[in-house]
Amino acid sequence: MKEFEDPKHQYESTPIPEELNDRVQAGIRQGRQRRSRRTWKRSLGSVAACFAVLVGVLNVSPTVALAAADVPVLGGLFQILTVRDYETEENGIAYSVSVPGVESDADLAQRVNAEIQERVDALTAKAQQDWEDYREVFFSTGGTEEEWNDRVMNVIVDYEIKSQTDTTVSFIVNLGEGWITASQERYCYNLDLAEDRDITLADVLGEDWVSICNAAVQDYIAANTDADGTSFFFAPDRGGFTTVDETTAFYLNKDGTPVLVFPEYSIAAGAAGIVEIPVA
Repeated sequence: MKEFEDPKHQYESTPIPEELNDRVQAGIRQGRQRRSRRTWKRSLGSVAACFAVLVGVLNVSPTVALAAADVPVLGGLFQILTVRDYETEENGIAYSVSVPGVESDADLAQRVNAEIQERVDALTAKAQQDWEDYREVFFSTGGTEEEWNDRVMNVIVDYEIKSQTDTTVSFIVNLGEGWITASQERYCYNLDLAEDRDITLADVLGEDWVSICNAAVQDYIAANTDADGTSFFFAPDRGGFTTVDETTAFYLNKDGTPVLVFPEYSIAAGAAGIVEIPVA
C-alpha cells in the first residue's frame, strides 16, 4: 500500500468545492471490510447504550472525487456548502468525510471556515498518530503481520444543519474516530450573517439566560435519576454540572429552541455520551 500522503498538504492543494447518533461502540469489530458512511452511521446508532464517540479527519486522496454541488442551505446572505465529500481507505484507516463551508462575504464566515479546517487538520494528525502508536504496541507485544492486516480504524467527519433563516444558520460538525478505543467531539455554530457575529444564548433567552439554562439542566438531571439516586450524571462536588457560561455549546432547533450540548464525560459518565438538553 502506498505511503499515506500528508493530509494538510492534500487539504490545502485541493479546490474547495436526521442527525448522527450521539453514541458509538467503544471497540470497533476487527476486519478489513470497507465501511460506507451509511454503514458507519448505523453502527454508531446500534450501540447507543454503550459509548458515544466522534473525532475527525480531512484528508483527500487524488483519486477521490470532490463534491461542490450539494447546497443544503440557500440564504440571502450565505450558502452552506458541502466542500468535501468522499470515502477512501489508506494504510488501514477508512475515511468517511463530509465537510461544510460557509460561503458569505461576512468576516464571520471566513473565521468559521478556518476554524473547521484547523480542527479537522489537528484531528487528522491525531487519528494517524493514534493508529501508528497502536501499531507499535501491537507488534511489540507479539502481534503478527497477518493479524495486523485484520485491523482497521474508522474516521468520520459529518455535519447537520439544525435551523436556518435568510440571515442566520445553526449547524453542528461531528468529528469522530473509532477503533480499539473511541473518541468524540461535536462543535456548534450559530451564525448571524447579517450582523456578522455569533448568536449567543443571551440573544435567544434574554438577560436571565444563565438561570433559565441552569434550571433546564437541573430538571433534566432530576428526570434522568432513579428513585434510589442512580444516575449517569456526576454530583456537582465530583465534577458534575454547576452552571452554564459563555463557553457552553448549543444549537438552535427549527422552532428556535436552544439545545445545550455537553461533551462526553463533562457532566456525566461515558455511557451517557454527548449530552443534549433542550431549553424550553
